[in-house]
Amino acid sequence: MTPLPSHANFILCRLQEGRGRRVYQELARRGIFVRYYDTPLLRDYIRTSVGLPHHTRALVEALQTILSEGV
Repeated sequence: MTPLPSHANFILCRLQEGRGRRVYQELARRGIFVRYYDTPLLRDYIRTSVGLPHHTRALVEALQTILSEGV
């Protein structure tokens, strides 16, 4: 997962090819909602918002689990 530089309250992150939708769906299944764009240019990306510290911890922990499972 590679975050792109941002000056806004959100971060666009590139995932390995073909993983964007699956990571988005796994996060949603856990009650963590991020933005996913089903377009050819952004298909391998998710966009997260910067929130409260406990929201960020939940996102990071979920991503660690999801990505370690090979999703």
